[in-house]
Amino acid sequence: MQYYPAFLDLRGRLAVVVGGGQVAGRKVASLLEAGAWVRLVAPELNPATAALLPHAQVEHLARAFAPADLEGAWLVISATNLEELNRAVAAEAENRRVFVNVVDVPELCSFIVPASLRRGDLCLAVSTGGAGPAVARRLREGLEGQYGPEWGDYLRLMRAARQWVKAQGRPAEANRPLFFALADSDLLRRLAAGDLAGVDEVLRGILGPECGLAALGWRQEQPAAEAQP
Repeated sequence: MQYYPAFLDLRGRLAVVVGGGQVAGRKVASLLEAGAWVRLVAPELNPATAALLPHAQVEHLARAFAPADLEGAWLVISATNLEELNRAVAAEAENRRVFVNVVDVPELCSFIVPASLRRGDLCLAVSTGGAGPAVARRLREGLEGQYGPEWGDYLRLMRAARQWVKAQGRPAEANRPLFFALADSDLLRRLAAGDLAGVDEVLRGILGPECGLAALGWRQEQPAAEAQP
């Protein structure tokens, strides 16, 4: 089966999670990281999941699932070990034309969640189309060593440089070679080595003497790596 790959903008949008166990808690946490509003439906919560409450963007309905719980939802995740309940959630989501994921039951899903690795704005997603989630996880783990935390700094720098270049008011055709020159440069290596003077040198060499870290208002950070099973 071929899935259509996509990254969803869930900021300010409602996602419903059915279930109160540890897996449900992980789903709630990842949705909150994406800026979603979460409706959590479960009569009881695992301690780790309960620790996410209270949260301004989480509405907890401490009762059994009801079809009306999907009202206004953009997507639904059912994370229970009850087959009948999972099927009821999936059927109601399908009836409402809302994308649904039933954890570990791909035949009930209209979308699946890939194994993912985050480095700041970089997100690498790996999927086997539901054929081998463990394989996807191992592939993601293999990527962890290839894409270190310096990628977070690197993409923040590239974003700042892109905004600075566009603010100069030149035609897009004139800017495109500059963006590719930055991408082909050794900015990443210099950042990983902590060589900020070298980063300044690269920026000025490509974008002009008036552009450097100070002009971009950029400072180096050390963000923690984020990975999702």
